[in-house]
Amino acid sequence: MKKHQLILVSTAIFTLLFYKEGIGLNLALFSLLLIGLIVYQTTNKSLLFKLLTGTALLSAYSFAWYGDIASFIAVFLSLVFLQFQNKDSQIKLIQTIPIVIINAITSIGRPFIFSQWFPKTKIGNDTAKKIIAYFLIPTLFIVVFFIAYSFGSDTFSSLFIYELDIDLWQLILISLLGFYISFSFWNYFVPEYSNKINVKLENDFSSESKDKNNRSFSFLDLEFERKSGEISLILLNIMLLVFIVTYNYEQFFKVETVTNLSAAIHDRVNAVIISIIMAVGVILFYFKGGFNFDTKATLLKLLAKIWIGLNGILIISSAIKNSEYIMQYGLTYKRLGVYAFLGITLSGLIFTYFKIKKQKTNAYLFNQMVFCLYGLVLLCAFFNWGNLITTYNIKTNKGVDAEFLSDLNFNDEVRRAYFIDQNLNGDYNEVYREKNIYRNQNEHFLSKTLYYESIPKIKVVPIQKINR
Repeated sequence: MKKHQLILVSTAIFTLLFYKEGIGLNLALFSLLLIGLIVYQTTNKSLLFKLLTGTALLSAYSFAWYGDIASFIAVFLSLVFLQFQNKDSQIKLIQTIPIVIINAITSIGRPFIFSQWFPKTKIGNDTAKKIIAYFLIPTLFIVVFFIAYSFGSDTFSSLFIYELDIDLWQLILISLLGFYISFSFWNYFVPEYSNKINVKLENDFSSESKDKNNRSFSFLDLEFERKSGEISLILLNIMLLVFIVTYNYEQFFKVETVTNLSAAIHDRVNAVIISIIMAVGVILFYFKGGFNFDTKATLLKLLAKIWIGLNGILIISSAIKNSEYIMQYGLTYKRLGVYAFLGITLSGLIFTYFKIKKQKTNAYLFNQMVFCLYGLVLLCAFFNWGNLITTYNIKTNKGVDAEFLSDLNFNDEVRRAYFIDQNLNGDYNEVYREKNIYRNQNEHFLSKTLYYESIPKIKVVPIQKINR
């Protein structure tokens, strides 16, 4: 299919799926349509393309089932990454989001540049000319002026569309939104400077860069800068060792009150994450350009690897303390989030180690972290964390406060069974949750979220009966 056909077909289907509907199953179906069209068009299906196709399909299913913000972000990123892998596989994925933002802004005006997306055709057939001259052009004028007159007179509008029960405003807005999304998706452009930036984002050094040592300080020779790095890393390693000792003393031996424990743990984890980000920044500062191939930098590389290892110990200490905290007080979203952030920072350390060992560019680290962050989004979207938290807490009898359990997402069958068994009342949170279930179960088919179809229907508890 040609570009203009893809845009018009996508617009028409978007309008059919979303007219008079909320966001639900229709977004998943529209995503499947886009995935199908991309796969149909692609001839060179690389391993990465196949992988992204799989994650895009799983993301669409995840949104159809949960319909939450995590699955929405997963669908959005999956479609963007898949389309770029289809059309511009050489563009690094770290550039895709800035390019999407640029296209989102420029797509307001670019549709009027017809030469970019609509083909020039010569009509040599008299029958085709008659259809255009006698039917299409008059119909276009009639529709445009009918819309204008309808806005000025409800009675005029009702004479023609009463029987069809058409919400003209919504139909126009949905069609325009569908066209805007379809145009941005199928007719995106990559700015010229992105191609220039892309060269700088390669994972490996060029042959010229290997022989070129870029000094960080113009007033220092390379020998002095190398020694400066060695002294800095020796001192930083010593300071980090002291920090690890004091950090673990506070973590495992200092007594904290229950009210301060949660805040103290999160503060320490934040400190660990920030220190590791700065640690990676220092390593990137020294290991750039030809310094990666400097035969005299053996000690500098060894010190950097030791520092990476010591930072890894910090992450393990934080993970152990978080696990201990969970065993004492149960799971929460924040405590799972601690694992997620520690996992991302550990991934950063691992790729930093490979960057030094395999003599990769600084951009290599950022390119790999894009995939790590994408993987984290997919994990958040695919798994039912609310149900996991509820099941774990009930099993261990930790963190089973009724209002807390009612505030979790997608745990309704387990929550209901536990509340009936323990004769519990989640107060306002429970009422809100049940009303949300009832509303979703009574949506139109295209607006549904499939998760709520798997829950038995019950009568909604009136909010007036809750003792708040």
